[in-house]
Amino acid sequence: MKSILVKDLLSITKGQLIVGKQDTICENFSKDTRKISKGDVYIGIKGEKFDGSCFWEEALKKGASVVIVENISFTQDNKELWKDRTIIKVKNTLQALYEIASYKRSLYNIPVIAITGSVGKTSTKDIIASVVSQKYKTLKTEANFNNNIGLPFTILKLKDHQALVLEMGMNHLGEIHLLTSIAKPNICVITNIGTSHIGNLGSRENILKAKLEILDGCKNPTIIINNDNDLLHSWYENEKYNKNIKTFGINEISDYNSNNIKMETKSSKFTCKINNEKVEINVPVGGEHFILNSLCAIAVGNELGIENEKIKKGIGQFELTKKRMDIIELKNGIKIINDSYNASFESMKASIKYLSTFVKNRKIAVLGDMLELGEFAKELHENVGKEIYNNKIDILICSGDSARYIAKQAENEGMSKDSIYFLKDKKQILQKINKLMNPNDVILFKASNGMKFFDIVDELKNKN
Repeated sequence: MKSILVKDLLSITKGQLIVGKQDTICENFSKDTRKISKGDVYIGIKGEKFDGSCFWEEALKKGASVVIVENISFTQDNKELWKDRTIIKVKNTLQALYEIASYKRSLYNIPVIAITGSVGKTSTKDIIASVVSQKYKTLKTEANFNNNIGLPFTILKLKDHQALVLEMGMNHLGEIHLLTSIAKPNICVITNIGTSHIGNLGSRENILKAKLEILDGCKNPTIIINNDNDLLHSWYENEKYNKNIKTFGINEISDYNSNNIKMETKSSKFTCKINNEKVEINVPVGGEHFILNSLCAIAVGNELGIENEKIKKGIGQFELTKKRMDIIELKNGIKIINDSYNASFESMKASIKYLSTFVKNRKIAVLGDMLELGEFAKELHENVGKEIYNNKIDILICSGDSARYIAKQAENEGMSKDSIYFLKDKKQILQKINKLMNPNDVILFKASNGMKFFDIVDELKNKN
């Protein structure tokens, strides 16, 4: 483990030592006083609703050995009371977090794999980490802590790890530029360019531009892209002679292609040529998009020199982050597909297509708003309605300001009005589901996180 001392923090952040010892070791970092453990370094991050620096004394009372704060005045009594701990004052705690994480990253000469894309980041991260961990002790982004706070704190968890797998999210231009300048990845993955956050960025071309910022912090990285995605494919055709790019795909001829695909509701199989060896891959989750995610993991694994059998093993035993295509079995053979964490048109389309594979079951889709779509909201929600009809979903339940367009378009396409329900809120949805549910039904829950459809799933789990 590469140790960081208080004197390093002072040098990195140009902070002022209010009280404490410069040789104190700083091992674990936290921003949440509710989760402080003895010996932690507490960083008081200023948020929109509260200033974490104001909780510096609570952090010390709970056992923190070091606190880093901004805009706090300390009395002589404060200094005397906490003379056995360390207090550092900086101009900006968020900037200090970036600087400390960047320094921590610089101490490790290890593979750092960064993943971005409009959809599929978290599941791709999970599969890649499972493959990489077959050879290296691997640290990965927990849940979806992929922003300007979550990513630095992930890096600060590095101890005796031999590889790091990071997810990078964004809502606006410039955000991934910051993340990659801290992480400095040597393998960059872009899963796809879709319509997530198009309301903020204005066009898919601007989304591509934002995702390509992942390259800003790198020196001659390996770039791994989804060649089936139209914008990434066009970018590849223009850049393939200038950059080290590896491609994966189902439809486009790529460095890593899937063949002999066999799709089932809970899994899939395909073959892929890896170093001229035809390898059969077993994916423990259904859905075509997980074949693409697996191809991506194969590309990463091969770049890192991981043996084919270990790549196969890593894919075969990976586990998804919860609330993403999480299949829950209720009584009477009822299945819930809990994909309620987030939603874009592309992920909606993939989830609906997956729901349609349950050909022997009645299929119910419970869909809510896709957020941050701006002027594109009506069109993209209408497109979801078309997918509902085209995939022969039996019952559609919608809720949300924009989700009404899903319901209306499904009806316009020819879906029976008696099979479509537009409801006011989560309470009405739960009541309707409880009335409608039959044995062996399959029910998909999908919406942006702000809709909190996972609350409905929890209620159903607890009562069934």
